[in-house]
Amino acid sequence: MSPSPSVQENQQSELYHQLQIVNHELKYLATSDSLTGIANRRYFDEYLQSQWDQLSQEQAPLSVIICDLDVFKPYNDTYGHLAGDQALREVAQAICKAMRYPTDLVARYGGEEFAIILPKTGIDEAILIAQNIQTQIKKLKIIHSGSSVGYYMTCSLGIGMVIPSKKINYKQLIEIADQGLYQAKAQGRNQYVVSSLSHSMSLN
Repeated sequence: MSPSPSVQENQQSELYHQLQIVNHELKYLATSDSLTGIANRRYFDEYLQSQWDQLSQEQAPLSVIICDLDVFKPYNDTYGHLAGDQALREVAQAICKAMRYPTDLVARYGGEEFAIILPKTGIDEAILIAQNIQTQIKKLKIIHSGSSVGYYMTCSLGIGMVIPSKKINYKQLIEIADQGLYQAKAQGRNQYVVSSLSHSMSLN
């Protein structure tokens, strides 16, 4: 005797629900960093591209911040990789606390480097967020005796902002922020630098 239509419908509904859960989990695994739980670099690139396309039509600003933990290798050497992993998890959550809107995205960009996408955000607001990131990381009070910068773990940040257009692409925005990060490190770390296509200016 075959199952009644209502039983079959319930079975199909349950199977569909289970497939939805599996698909959601697979998507999460594909787009998130396994250590910190935040977005991974792959999703960062996808999201930045989508925001770039949208904001180029709206002619609205788009900012990117790249954040690098200062002298992190000596931290791993001193305290071990397990402590290093825990520090990365705590820093990831601290950076997330500095965000304002659901459209802001925090991603682990690689190693001890994090990248933040801030749609519809001008340079002044991006600076405030960078300052807040520094504050949130300082609040963690992660002792770093091997640091040449300070007693606690600190970070350097590069900030880039453009109004997306067809004349440039989203990869150039990353390069702008990366240039700022490079200068922040060269100038002694534990600071942020605002960079642009034509010039850079240092802000402490």
